[in-house]
Amino acid sequence: MSASVSSRGFRVLSWSTLVYTLAVVLWGAFVRATGSGAGCGDHWPVCNGEVVPRAPTLQTLIEYTHRLTSGLAMVLAVVLCVWGLRAHAKGHPVRKAAVFSLVFMVTEAALGAGLVLFKMVAGNESLARAWWMAAHLLNTFLLVGAMALACWWAGGRERLTWRQQGLTGWLVGASIVGLLVLGVSGAIAALGDTLFPASSLADGFRQDISPTAHVLLRLRVLHPALAVMVGALVVFSATTVARLRPSPETKRAAAQLGVLYGLQLMAGVVNLVLLAPVWMQLVHLLLADVVWIVLVRLSAAGLAVGAPRADESPAPAPSLT
Repeated sequence: MSASVSSRGFRVLSWSTLVYTLAVVLWGAFVRATGSGAGCGDHWPVCNGEVVPRAPTLQTLIEYTHRLTSGLAMVLAVVLCVWGLRAHAKGHPVRKAAVFSLVFMVTEAALGAGLVLFKMVAGNESLARAWWMAAHLLNTFLLVGAMALACWWAGGRERLTWRQQGLTGWLVGASIVGLLVLGVSGAIAALGDTLFPASSLADGFRQDISPTAHVLLRLRVLHPALAVMVGALVVFSATTVARLRPSPETKRAAAQLGVLYGLQLMAGVVNLVLLAPVWMQLVHLLLADVVWIVLVRLSAAGLAVGAPRADESPAPAPSLT
C-alpha cells in the first residue's frame, strides 16, 4: 500500500470514527433523557446478569444498544490508534491525537461503567450523580477534541504550540475553559430537566426559585447566564484570533463559530420554552459538540507552528545593491 493511499485511508477512518462517536454520544444522552440507564440493572458489562438479554424491556433495549454501539466505538478507537502510530513518523502530531483518542475512549467506558455499577442512573437524585455527569461530559469533550485533532492533522497541517503565543494563546485557553465549564453546567441542567420535569414554563421557574428546591434545580438556573457570557467570550476570541492569525482556516472557523453559537443559543431558548423534550435535548447537545469541534480547529490553526501573524512586521525586502 502506497503512503498516499494509506494517508487517505487514515483520513477517512479518522472522520468516520469522529462522526460515529458523536452518534454514540447522542445515544448516550438519549439513554439518560429516557431514564433507561438502569435498563441492564446494576450489571456491567453483562446486562441483568446475561450476555444477551432474553426478555428485554424497552429500557433494556435502549441501554443494551448503547453498550453495543459503545463497544464498536472502542474498536474503532483502537484501530485509529494503531493505524495512526504505524502510518505516521515519530513526532507527527497525529500520533499523539490518536493515542489520546484511545485513552479518552477507555476512560469514557470506565465512567459509563461507574455510572451503572454505582447506580448513578435512572431516578438517582444525589449530588454525587451530578459530579459523575460532569466528569463524563468533560471526558466526552476531551475525547471528541482529540479525534477532531486527529482529523485535522491527518490533512497535513502543522502541529500546534502554546509557546510565545501571547494574546492568541490566552484567548484560546480562556475559550476552551469557558466551553468546558459551560458544558458541565449544561450536563447538570439536562439532568435536572430529566429528574424534575416541569408541567409548564411558569412551573419550571417556580421550581428554580423555590427555597426548598433540590440543589440540581438551583444549579440549573446558572446555565442560561453562563451560555450568554461564554458565548460573548468565544465569539470575541474567535474574531480576534482570526485577526491576529489571519489564515483561511482561522477566518473560516471564526465565521462558523459565530453562526453555530447563535444557533446554539436559539436551540437553548427553544429547549427551555418546550420544557426540554428529548429530541430537543439531543439537538442542543449535537450543536454543543459541533461548536466544541470548531473551537478545537480554530485553536489548532491559530496556534500552529508557522501560522501567519498580523502582529509581526514583515521581513525586509532583500537589497539589490
